Amino acid sequence: MTLIRWEPFRELDDFVARCSPFFGRLPGGRLAAAGEQPDTAVWTPAANISETENEYLIKAELPEVRKEDVKVTVDEGVITISGERRNELEHKDEKVHRIESFYGSFTRSFRLPDDADVASIQAESRNGILRIRVPKKPAARARTVEVQVN
Repeated sequence: MTLIRWEPFRELDDFVARCSPFFGRLPGGRLAAAGEQPDTAVWTPAANISETENEYLIKAELPEVRKEDVKVTVDEGVITISGERRNELEHKDEKVHRIESFYGSFTRSFRLPDDADVASIQAESRNGILRIRVPKKPAARARTVEVQVN
């Protein structure tokens, strides 16, 4: 059985991060004033990272984000996903009762492991999920070298 250390402050931080959209937080962490719309708030897409024997897989949830509005870059061992979710045009015949979605620019960055093959990274966007496949470099095989003693 594996023991997991309980850290109450980390759990509190996670709780606040999950609930912040419901409190109408604006950039800088301040609350929206009465009548002020949080539609310019900073949002961060959720991302899942997994690993197989041959690759790392990053899945980022980007609902309503066109692939043309997403950019993936790698610089000095850090992969960055950035882009923008654009606000839909409001129709005059609609009466909006509630808006919980955030729109605007986003960015997520992750440090890649040393065995990541940066030159072979592939990305695809489908059904609101961006999948980034980061192949692993082949492991260096151990060789036995005989050294002559003089």
